[in-house]
Order: sequence, then structure tokens, then C-alpha cells
Amino acid sequence: MGNCFGTAKKSAAEIAPSELIKSPPAIKLYGPPNSFATSQIRLAILYKPVALQFVPSEANENPTIIYKSDVVSGSVEEILRYLDSKFPDPPLTAPDNTTNSAWGWCGTTPLVVWVVVLQHRSMNWHLERMVKWAEDMVARGGNARGDPSMGSPRMEVKKFGKSYSQLQQVMLEHAQMEEKILFQILESADRGLCKTANEEHARELPMMNGIKEEIKTIGVMNPGSPDYQEALTNLLSRLKKLKENCKHHFEKEEKELLPLMEATELNKPQQEKVLQQSLDVMRDTHSHLFRFFMEGLRPHDGMQYFDLVKRYCDNVRVSLMLHMMVD
Repeated sequence: MGNCFGTAKKSAAEIAPSELIKSPPAIKLYGPPNSFATSQIRLAILYKPVALQFVPSEANENPTIIYKSDVVSGSVEEILRYLDSKFPDPPLTAPDNTTNSAWGWCGTTPLVVWVVVLQHRSMNWHLERMVKWAEDMVARGGNARGDPSMGSPRMEVKKFGKSYSQLQQVMLEHAQMEEKILFQILESADRGLCKTANEEHARELPMMNGIKEEIKTIGVMNPGSPDYQEALTNLLSRLKKLKENCKHHFEKEEKELLPLMEATELNKPQQEKVLQQSLDVMRDTHSHLFRFFMEGLRPHDGMQYFDLVKRYCDNVRVSLMLHMMVD
């Protein structure tokens, strides 16, 4: 499952004999192991259907990749363009003429707005994934196993609960970031502007906690029993409602609130400070949950998000995030 990190793995039952001897093309990457540029390229290659052979090399100031007879060295942007030219799907960069028009904002939009929109995209994707997963469990009713990697029905519910808890933590931190940083700035310009958004945050919290408790209850029930099936059905219904509520909430924020950030006329140093403060609130999301969060983004969105974080977070933190992704 995921928007990124190469093609989805198949179970042993799905792999044809001819595929067992087929391996993806290999790319060699040379570069300083502690370089942000090197790590960012390692992250980019995770999205592509290729095998990476990383060769730590302090001699190469700029990262260098070798593919067949091609040798490419230079900036991160140059290497990303090369990777897209050789392996176009999925693209690592969005067309210049679509990025802004798709969101409805111009280049003067405060940086934190781009971060918020990308966070919305990741959370929407994960909510949709949880709903589809729950639909599959309801269809099987505990009487049949799904993906072999999930294990027994009890093991699958445990994994489902872990994934939901990770998503809930990201959503809680996102809401706190908006309330503590973003809404405070907008409130100073227009008192009462963010009242509805704050109320919606408070309204969703009991539902989110209720879903978490319901998953715990299902985890100790007898798989396949009528009560078990009923509990799964109720869980699916509540997840669908949460997904629709969040989708509506995010759309409303992006249409009515976020564009107003431009009217606050923050200068560049102020924008950078706001972004740093926003990222500081989301400590878990940008540490041990970073890989989970990034799985919800399309490759070009993920690369853009990481680029923003890399530019405005401290080096130690960025290094930790990279290690979570590539090691």
C-alpha cells in the first residue's frame, strides 16, 4: 500500500515463474553518505522501479549516478530530471504550469500554506486507505485471510489498529499546528475568523477516539462470530463518516481560510519563522512517523514537501528524517 517507494510487492502466490528471474534495472549512486543532496537522491530513487546500489564516496562533492553507460553528476534538480527522463512513471517533479493552478494560489502564497495543503493530501490518502482496508475486512468477515503478510485475523486487526493510531497522531499534530500557529495569525487579522474550524477540530476528536477504542474491542473478539461481523461493519461506517468529515473540513480550509494567509503580508523572514514553528509542533510526524506520512503523498508532492522541510528545519532533524526514509 502506498503512493510511493516503487511498485507494490506481490505475494508469492501472485508471482509468475518468469518474474522470479526478472530483476529491476540497477542504478549506482556515489556521494558523501552524510550529504543532504545524496540522501535526497536516495529518497527519490525509492519512488522509481529500480534497484539502488549506494556507494559512499567522500571524493564526490556532488552526487553522481551511473545507469548503463550514462554518468550524471550535478545538483539534485539535475539528477531528478534525469531520473524522470529515464523512468517517467511515477514523476518526481510536477509540471511548472500545473502546480499553482491546481491549488489556486500564486507564488506569493506563504510557505506554510503549501505545507498545510500537502499534509491534507497525505491524511486524505491514509483515510481512504483505512476505509478500503476496513471494507476488505468486512467482506471477509474474519472467515478468510487477506494479504498473507497480514497474518491471522487477530494479527491483521492489531496492524490495522497500529496504522490508525499513526494516522490519528498525524491528524492531532496537524490540528494543533493549525490552532497554535496558523489560526493565531489569522485571528490577529480578523477576530472570529477561525471559530468554525476550531469547532470542527473539537467535534472530530471524540469520533477519532471512539474508533480507536472500537478497534481495540474488535481485537479481542472471536473472529467470524456475528458480533465480530457487526463490530467490523460499525467500524467501517464510522471510518467512512470520519473520512467524509475530514475531506469536507480540508476543502473548506483550502477554499476559505488558507488563501487569506496572503493578506497577512508576512515578509520572507516571518514566513520562515512561521514554517519553523509549525514544523516544531509536529514532532512525531517529522520523526518516527515521517515515512508513514510520506507514504500518503504522490512522488512529486513528497519531494516538494521534503524540500520545504530541508530548507527550514535544523540539520540534525532533517538528517533523522532522511534516515527514517532511506535506511
